[in-house]
Amino acid sequence: MFTEWFEPVLLVVVGFLSGAINAVAGGGSLLVFPALLATGMPPLVANVTNSVAQGPGFVGAAIGQRQDLKGNSRRLWLTSAAAVVGSALGCVLLMVLPGKVFDAVVPALIGLSAVLMAFQNTIRKWLGTPDESAPDRTMFLVLGIFFASIYGGYFGGARSVILIAILVLAATDSMRRLNALKSWLGMIGSAVTLVVYALIAPVDWIAVLMLVPTTVLGGFVGGKLAQKLPATLLRYLVVVIAAGVAVYMVLD
Repeated sequence: MFTEWFEPVLLVVVGFLSGAINAVAGGGSLLVFPALLATGMPPLVANVTNSVAQGPGFVGAAIGQRQDLKGNSRRLWLTSAAAVVGSALGCVLLMVLPGKVFDAVVPALIGLSAVLMAFQNTIRKWLGTPDESAPDRTMFLVLGIFFASIYGGYFGGARSVILIAILVLAATDSMRRLNALKSWLGMIGSAVTLVVYALIAPVDWIAVLMLVPTTVLGGFVGGKLAQKLPATLLRYLVVVIAAGVAVYMVLD
């Protein structure tokens, strides 16, 4: 009886928190993954279900920031192509590699996500304020987005954090415009994973239906409160949870 109501309530609450944290600090998907594991899902099913459920949040963010995508069509097309190919390759790798590879790699990917989230502001300070008139490091940019998208297709947790890190390193533009591009690339990658996983992956569609509405609602509320909530506190909460999940998966 307990699990009959606990698991749906858990997913609804975590979906809302995930959407809100994504809007404020990023990394909310790292909350959903352990919640899905807690319902008894195998790691592979939890991973693909999480990736599919997170997609609508990127759509809303990309639409809301669409005006900031104008002005550099070459960068947009090159990075979009890299995101499509990389995401598809990541999905294929997830489905064709043995399950033991996923079990071995995912804790490291979660740990990497936690480290990047913990030190993202420090990294930005090291980089300094980019000269918006300077040219992009195009090769580094395209390859970086390609490999980040492989990561996103294989394991989508904290993909946004990795994308923005690549963009800040390789593209010279304002943070506002780079953040808009990050949202666009996240949407593109999520669309690819949704199509591929819907066709060939063991997605738990009931869990997706419970997560999507609350994730979208949480994103809306988080966006409204983004200027008032302590983003640093939320980010470090996700870091602690991600580190705990990584340790748990290594020891399990």
